[in-house]
Amino acid sequence: MLWVAAGVVTLGFLVALQIAAHHFGAEGPITTQAREVIHAPKSGFLLYASLALTMVVLTWRQRLIALGAAIGIDLVFLLVRWLTGTYPDEGHPFGNGALWVILGLAVIALTRRTGPERVLMLKGVGLGLLLVAGRKTGDTWLLITSKTRPLTLDPYVAMADHALGNPSWLAGRLLRASGPVGERALDYVYAQLAVAAVCVALYQLRNVAAEQRFPRHHLVRTFLLIGLLGPAFYMIYPVVGPMFAYGPEGGRWAVANLWPDTLPPVITPYAMPFDEITPRNCMPSLHTAWATTIFIHSRKGPRVLRYAGTFWLVATLAATLGFGWHYGVDLIAGVVFAYTVEAGLRTYDRGWDRAGLRLIGYGTVVFAVLLASYRFVPLEMAAYPWLSGPLLLLAMASVVYGYRRTTRLWEAEPAPAARPEPQTELAV
Repeated sequence: MLWVAAGVVTLGFLVALQIAAHHFGAEGPITTQAREVIHAPKSGFLLYASLALTMVVLTWRQRLIALGAAIGIDLVFLLVRWLTGTYPDEGHPFGNGALWVILGLAVIALTRRTGPERVLMLKGVGLGLLLVAGRKTGDTWLLITSKTRPLTLDPYVAMADHALGNPSWLAGRLLRASGPVGERALDYVYAQLAVAAVCVALYQLRNVAAEQRFPRHHLVRTFLLIGLLGPAFYMIYPVVGPMFAYGPEGGRWAVANLWPDTLPPVITPYAMPFDEITPRNCMPSLHTAWATTIFIHSRKGPRVLRYAGTFWLVATLAATLGFGWHYGVDLIAGVVFAYTVEAGLRTYDRGWDRAGLRLIGYGTVVFAVLLASYRFVPLEMAAYPWLSGPLLLLAMASVVYGYRRTTRLWEAEPAPAARPEPQTELAV
């Protein structure tokens, strides 16, 4: 029933976003996903990552068949595009085969499977399609933010960022000094975050086919919930980022061409108008939240996975700052947001115990205080960076420490003793 309810809610959410996108004269998530059945997908890597998630419910033989079918279909698409001269100018020339196989598995589950086997296969298909749908809904959310929020709060965030020493300006200069190699590497890490998440999820879900069930908690749940809740704060706190508000990408809408060479002056902040194209997607930094989630879930894996999770977190932070897509205070809010969402899911699995509720409440309060301080006391933060900067870092560290302490206590709890089976005795 929980999976059915989640499916109904997800479908309703997608329909609502589709209607909103149509109102603004754009393709919605349902339309864009349907187009990728035939047209070149925006990200072929994401579609194959979704197929990999779906295949966790299959045996190794079935996985090889599914992967071979996906590659074969893609080769046919490539041949047809080459013969007809319709090679895509943007997007990836592959990935349609992966989507076809996912949809084919859904048909097989409904027509050729019964009972628990059907349910498990449909869960796998749903998991794969949810990852794809998350990307499409994110694109629509970004469109909505640009159309409905004409004013941005970048000057407020830029003033608050003085408390941290304006790290985006420093990272931007360092990235420019690294040359095209460093820029391409970080751009790839930033763009393929979902693929990195799937790698960690595949390790967590490696025993699904053998055990015929999904684990109670895994990375994909947190990843999707962050993507569902996060954009709501884009509407509450619209920010476009330093590269647009203070850099060359902002054009005539920018305050001045300051990023990354000249720090913004400490002045009274104001809500500034901006174009109806640039997404207001900075507060909090969801890329930071997702990378933090990958880091959290990779801690239980082998050494190579732990190293990879750490690398992806550090590289994502460097990319978000170095490309001028985020301010430093965005990243702090993203980390607190990620740990709070993760705590919520872990507490839900445990039945809403007191320690978990305290952790959720504390993380929520810290997150709200961070956003309120960026909005209402940014000048004071800029005037006293030696005080406000350490306080920001301490607030973030306290949430991380609270999560680690609480989860370690949970893991240290002894397993409940098995209840003895009732014994029947003969009456004498």
